[in-house]
Order: sequence, then C-alpha cells, then structure tokens
Amino acid sequence: MLVFHYKTTKSDRMEIEKILLRQRDFFMTQQTKSLAFRKMYLEKLRNLIISNENVLYEAIHKDFGKSRFDTFTTEISFILNDIDYYIKNLKSLAKPEKVRTNLVNQLGKSKIYSEPLGCTLIIGAWNYPYQLSLSPMIAAIAAGNCCIVKPSEIAENTMKAISSIINQNFPSEYLYVYEGGINETTALLKLKFDKIFFTGSTRVGKIVYKAAAEHLTPVVLELGGKSPAIVTKDASLEIAARRIVWGKFLNAGQTCVAPDYLLIEEPVQEQFLEMLRKYIKEFRYESGAEQYTRIINHSHYQRLTHLIDRNKIYCGGNFNKEQLYIEPTILSDVNWNDEVMQEEIFGPILPVITFQSYNAALNSIMELEKPLAAYLFTNNAEEKDLFTKKLSFGGGCINDTVMHLSNDHLPFGGVGSSGFGSYHGKYGFAAFSHQKAILEKRTWGEPDIKYPPYSEKKLSWIKKLM
Repeated sequence: MLVFHYKTTKSDRMEIEKILLRQRDFFMTQQTKSLAFRKMYLEKLRNLIISNENVLYEAIHKDFGKSRFDTFTTEISFILNDIDYYIKNLKSLAKPEKVRTNLVNQLGKSKIYSEPLGCTLIIGAWNYPYQLSLSPMIAAIAAGNCCIVKPSEIAENTMKAISSIINQNFPSEYLYVYEGGINETTALLKLKFDKIFFTGSTRVGKIVYKAAAEHLTPVVLELGGKSPAIVTKDASLEIAARRIVWGKFLNAGQTCVAPDYLLIEEPVQEQFLEMLRKYIKEFRYESGAEQYTRIINHSHYQRLTHLIDRNKIYCGGNFNKEQLYIEPTILSDVNWNDEVMQEEIFGPILPVITFQSYNAALNSIMELEKPLAAYLFTNNAEEKDLFTKKLSFGGGCINDTVMHLSNDHLPFGGVGSSGFGSYHGKYGFAAFSHQKAILEKRTWGEPDIKYPPYSEKKLSWIKKLM
C-alpha cells in the first residue's frame, strides 16, 4: 500500500531550479536516448500504476466522487494503453526515416532523425487528473526526454497520489512531480524548458504561451471551447440521444470535448428532447450515484448554477450546494445571445438551439471561435461531407461523441483558440521530438558547377538541376 508523504507547497524557486539543473545534467549523459532505457521506465511506470490502482481510485473519489468504473475507463485504461503502445512501437517510431534525395544532391542519401528535445514541463488539468498529467509524460518518456510534471492543485488528492507514485519511485533528475498552486506554476514558467505541454483553459493558456515566449520555448496547448453537437432529421434519433447524453454528462459534463450545446433540426426537436429526458432518467444521474461525479469545487458550482435560466429549463435544474451536485439540465428555446452561450460550460448543462437550415447552422458555428470538438448525427452523406469540409475544429465524431479520443491512431489537439499541437500515439512521440534532417554526401564524383568562378554555362546547368 502506498503511503502519502505530502509536504506543504514548495514556493522556494531555488529547489525546483536545482531539480531542473540536475535534469539538464542527466539529459547530457545521453542515457535517455537509449530505447532500452525508455522501455525500462515505461514498464516500471506500468507496474506502478497497476500496483497502486486502488490508491488512484481512492484519491480521485475524494476529489470529486469519481467511480472506479469511470476512473478506469476514462483515466487508467488510457494511461496503460499509451504505455503499451509506446513499448510496442518505440523501435519503429525512433527509427531514422529514409527520404528521397533530390537531383542536385546526388550522390548522397537523406534521413530524418527523431531526437528528444531535452527537459520538458507538463502542466496537467483537474478534470481528468491522471490521464491529462501522465499521458503527456508517457509520450515525453517515449521520445527520450526528462520531465517535470505539475498536476492541477484543484484535484488535491490526485495531485498527492501522482506525486507519491513518481517521486518515490523515479530519480528526480529524470522524472519529478512538483506540487503546489499558482505560485509554484508561476515559478516553473519563469524557467527555461525545451518544451511545455499545457492542458487547461484558454485564459491560462495565454499566460503559459506568453511565459514560454520569453525563452522561445515551443508549446503544446490543449484548451477547450464550445463544442457543438448537431442532430438533423436524418439522424438515428434514439442512438443520437443515448450517445449525446452519455458524452455530455460523463464526469458531470466536466470534459473538454463534451458536447457544449446542441443544434437540433426543428421537425424532430420535440421528439428528440423527450429522448434526451428518457436517457437521463434511465442512466440515473442522481446525487451520490456511482455513474455521476460531483462538481469539483464551490467556485465551479456557483459559476454553473448561475448559467441555469429557470425560465428555459426543459428538464433537470435541481442542485445541492452541500453535495456539489447539479442535476443534468437541458435548456430549451435557447438563442445565441443567451449567457449560457457566451462561454464554455464545462458542466452538466446542455443548451438546445433549433435550426431550420443545416447550412445556416454550420455558418453560425463558423462565426464562433474554433472548438476543440464537434459532433454530427445524421445518415445523410451530403450532410456528413459538408460537416467535414466546412467546419474547422480539433477533432470529433460523426454519429458518436467523445470516442475519437480512444483511438491512438488519431491525433488529439485543438485549432485556433482551442489550442495547437497534438498528441496520442505517434503524434505524442512527435510532439516531444525534434525532426533532425541529415544529408550525407559522398566525397567523390562531385561536379564543380556550384563553385566560383561563375559562368553562363554553369548557370544554365544549375537551372536544369534545380
């Protein structure tokens, strides 16, 4: 059984500076470039996650009542799958890629080498605190980097669990979890890293980006936005309702890729709203239910309850401050100017807007900031084609929600204000690697046309070769 050894937040910047310096020295030893080294620590991490599974369950349940089932399916399984993917594919991912050599560089050969960046910083988010801290770290390990991880202090117990597992079992000059809040994050951002990976709000993402710019540090920003779900009259309505209810109210709506609002074609609106109500009731999202989490804290609770317009409640609308419980709530007759449509909801409230023209609905989405995700429910091939070609968003699904994240062959990331850069699978490896180009030339058989003195004849040959 893992025992927590949690200290008070370490605001002394000197301490984390020393750890970063040790990581830089360790990276210079070249040990992390060994594939055997990377695999050894990936396997060690896998064993630690499995052996401390109950500790992870207990910690996240203390933070916001997340069940063992949801913790495994939405957190631990992702982490274990990531580790397995990199162990299985590390050799092929790290193998130098041969590419064509152009005519002017004959006789020569060209290769691209994936090399680790060095010392990386990962700033995780509270809503999926294990997955969003450890999955980027796993990609950084696989790519051959050292890493400092800063989990979100909002989910305090999971922060402690991650810190204990990593800091008690890995050398700090290689991997280190830094606990604390805003002061500690601010101290980290003053230091020079070789890559920063941030998951969180757009507001904080701007702060991270600005701090990184001081050192010209490359960043991956995984942010959010108002992700739409569109249901047309040609959809399989029962399937659509079931999948939207699940995707929206998973983790009590505290999911960056949850459907933020629903656009429903007018002829099927009433029928579809009743289906949504039916599945909310069937899934039994009650206070204290295993399948439904609490709101993370009172600040988020107050923000969310303020967004519920009592005059537009179709179903739900009940809440309990002591239990941090907000009932799944559907708001109907919503318009684009309503307060609930002005910011990402990040909670169990689903506003519904009716449309008559599918093309006009797409145009309305395009007028907003580009979302992290988008979802379409239809069996109409033309509507699918328009959705894919016309809308810009990070990623999404047709006839499902959220599940695109579970495919490690797809990149996960945002676009525009929902972020930039991506990870998962080979894209995570690439995010923490530099693609180094190498041209190797032979030392014989070289014409002298590029060397002075120049002539019209040489120029004519250059034009032909180039």
